[in-house]
Amino acid sequence: MEFHKHLSNTLCTFIFLLITSLIPVFSDSGTIGVNYGRLANDLPPPPQVVQLLKAQGITKVKIFDTDSTVLSAFSDSGIFLTVALPNEQLSSAAADQSFTDTWIQSNILPYHPNTRIEAIAVGNEVFVDPQNTTKFLVPAMRNIHASLLKYDVASSIIVSSPLPSALQNQWRIQNSKMGCTPNDQVAPPLLQTSYPASSGSFKPDLVEPVIKPMLDFINQTGSYLMVNAYPFFAYIANSDTISLDYALFRDNNSGDVDPNNGLVYKSLFEAQTDAVFAAMAVLGFNNVKIVISETGWPSDGDENEIGANAENAAAYNGNLVRRVLSGVGTPLRPNEPLSVYLFALFNENEKPGPTSERNYGLFYPNQQKVYDIPLTAEGSEIQAAAAPPPRGGDLEYTVSKVGMTWCVANEQAGEMRLQMALDYACGKGGADCRQIMPGATCYDPNTVVAHASYAFNSYYQRNGRGSGTCDFGGAAYVVTQRPSFQ
Repeated sequence: MEFHKHLSNTLCTFIFLLITSLIPVFSDSGTIGVNYGRLANDLPPPPQVVQLLKAQGITKVKIFDTDSTVLSAFSDSGIFLTVALPNEQLSSAAADQSFTDTWIQSNILPYHPNTRIEAIAVGNEVFVDPQNTTKFLVPAMRNIHASLLKYDVASSIIVSSPLPSALQNQWRIQNSKMGCTPNDQVAPPLLQTSYPASSGSFKPDLVEPVIKPMLDFINQTGSYLMVNAYPFFAYIANSDTISLDYALFRDNNSGDVDPNNGLVYKSLFEAQTDAVFAAMAVLGFNNVKIVISETGWPSDGDENEIGANAENAAAYNGNLVRRVLSGVGTPLRPNEPLSVYLFALFNENEKPGPTSERNYGLFYPNQQKVYDIPLTAEGSEIQAAAAPPPRGGDLEYTVSKVGMTWCVANEQAGEMRLQMALDYACGKGGADCRQIMPGATCYDPNTVVAHASYAFNSYYQRNGRGSGTCDFGGAAYVVTQRPSFQ
């Protein structure tokens, strides 16, 4: 391997080749949306929010009500909306179709189709609603759909309901060699069994009264199951056993092998999703699709909220976006592209609860990014070709200056992508690659992966370990344990 023979290549050549190599990776088959919550007193007005979304290339948005100002702002925007019937109205919606007729007349028909409403979320995480509204869920969904049929808009608007973040307390770390077992001290609100993913099953007391009727309704109406999935909760509840890299899509080891089918899981998100797929299959619903209606990672948190920081939030959301846009599904359903709504668009200063609840936003209320990640395929290509400018000074690579994080090569990116990213880092990127030249101290092992790890880390440290400076189009990732570059 002669990395130095390409160092004279121009940046334009690198950009062209790298973007060309990414074309099959970032496709339109997976979709990224965002949740637009408004529990804050400092957010920009809805028309400005729509412009922000359009500027970011976001075409799918989920809101938590049917606020008229918001719905009007999205008119003719080209953005598809998921709106919500709140939990407080479930009992009324379940009791009488005349209520849902009126609700559709007031909250949907005046705006649709100029405002492109594509889904109605009936309730939100109903199974954990303290008001015990579970029994109203399916009747309310049926009445909403009947009203959509009555007004001839059922063909363009589906009906579903986001299920709660069900897997946060029962997840075992992927390293079975250590003898780790599921944490069953706190039963999840949805699943009875969640590990391994292929053994996923719903809680028996929910199956007959709610789960089967809901899945039957979804199957008959051509809808999909909404699931809120938060690996962050699993991590903070089990940080002594769950790998941070596994939670952040950075597992570069052998992964977690499902003993029942041999499928390999490289991320907790995929395992969580497949556990729900498996639970549906147990009930005979093998063809129902899943949309991840919420997922995210907070950029700040309380002292006991381990891992709640901007670097991890950027890693989780950025890696998730790239994973979704690859067009590949989960190990259990690899040919079924993922559809995911990030939580959330803004930091919301009036949300109750721990500090993390107010720090899930991709943007501050002033519309500045909390951290820089791609949100579209085009953004991923641009970020891969040209990392952000330096932040934090010109740091040489020495042990004393590395700090708590390092940047290493992602072997799964393949030698071609690693070679191109290596050429850029050592060339136009300005990394100090003298020690991996032939005959130098770190030349051996003479492999693309070893040399790329050295060069990527040099680039990362010189740029102040800034967000986005350890990515190279998915060819690199951040680790928290010092690697060996020799």
